[in-house]
Amino acid sequence: MRTNFTPEQLEDPHLKAAEAQLRSCVHCGICTATCPTYVLLGNELDSPRGRIQLIQQMLEQDAKPSPVIVTHIDRCLSCLACVSACPSGVNYPRLIDQARIHIEKKQARPWLQNLVRRGLGYVLPRRALLRPLIALARFVVPLKKILPTPIARLVSTASALPVSQKHRSQPKVSMPTARVALHAGCVQEVVASHITLATTRVLAALNVEAVLVEGSGCCGALNHHLGQEPQAKARASSLCADIQTKEGAMTFDAVITTATGCGSVIKDYGFQLGSSLGHSVGTRTRDVMEYALSMLPPKAYPKQELRIAYHKPCSLLHSMKQASCGPDMLRRLGFDVVEPSDQTCCGSAGVYNILEPDIARTLQSQKVKALQALNADIIVSPNIGCLAQIAAAANLPVLHPIELADWALNGTRPLIFKHLPVS
Repeated sequence: MRTNFTPEQLEDPHLKAAEAQLRSCVHCGICTATCPTYVLLGNELDSPRGRIQLIQQMLEQDAKPSPVIVTHIDRCLSCLACVSACPSGVNYPRLIDQARIHIEKKQARPWLQNLVRRGLGYVLPRRALLRPLIALARFVVPLKKILPTPIARLVSTASALPVSQKHRSQPKVSMPTARVALHAGCVQEVVASHITLATTRVLAALNVEAVLVEGSGCCGALNHHLGQEPQAKARASSLCADIQTKEGAMTFDAVITTATGCGSVIKDYGFQLGSSLGHSVGTRTRDVMEYALSMLPPKAYPKQELRIAYHKPCSLLHSMKQASCGPDMLRRLGFDVVEPSDQTCCGSAGVYNILEPDIARTLQSQKVKALQALNADIIVSPNIGCLAQIAAAANLPVLHPIELADWALNGTRPLIFKHLPVS
């Protein structure tokens, strides 16, 4: 499609990248059938094709966007199913990310929406703040009917989250064959820190030394998807600096993530930061299940009498392009893994379930129904957001697949199994 940006506008490398993607789109409409919001709402402006037109108009005019444009941009899940479907190879993230940055800069939302989004971007990446605020949310729940709707949503969501114990003990690997940087994120470390601990045990069992890297406590993904570019870049730079410092003279073989939402953003650090260090970190980033599968010894493992329903996060399926690594890993370890034919987003999408609860609940219901129809014993998902979203509505235990790998390799029974009669 034709664009009308000025030469001055295209001096911005991120805007120039967005313009290139606008030119790539031929408006064929193949993406519409894969877009959850278009399928649900039936509005062309809630499809990737419709949003691309809105984004072009908004970025070319460089003006404060109308409430209508903001609404349709905000409804995008960033599931990236459209990217997998697009025959023209349009890099949709370059467009939707730039649109969110533009809206944030222009302050085009009502003050309460801005306050909630800023609050999410400030609190969620900070573990020291998130822990007490979850406790406070449980205390405030009885009052949520008198709170403003956006605040009541925050209280409801936060009060349902668990708070796990702090874990920092790691198994020692005497003579490792590999050394990796293990990203310890923000929200997951507060609500499910046992996932990081299980990961260190699995890596140790595979003779891999894991070095925890944290930066400022968050990879920047939360701020990135909220359009908060300065904060996202600051957190990304901090994580890269931490990796560089702890790497020293002994190069890390990989940067490992246990949340695919984080992994998909970290892999794009080269573009986001425009630096060689960001590129180095991004190109070495791998999901923990992908890496563990590559390190698993070629031997037969005992069959596990447990049927697993596997949910593939959009970030792993459409962004990291590693959809099969988790199921393949679990099958190698002897588990019976089944997958739903429905590959639609679960509605978590970072903080989407807080900001767009109605759409998120519909997608959550559809996803849980598809997973529970598989007659499995448990559900697994390798992304903390998806895990929490599905667990809130499912009547089956929901856990991270690395916990099952830990059980198969080390005999460590997953915590959630305390209520499940399995051997």
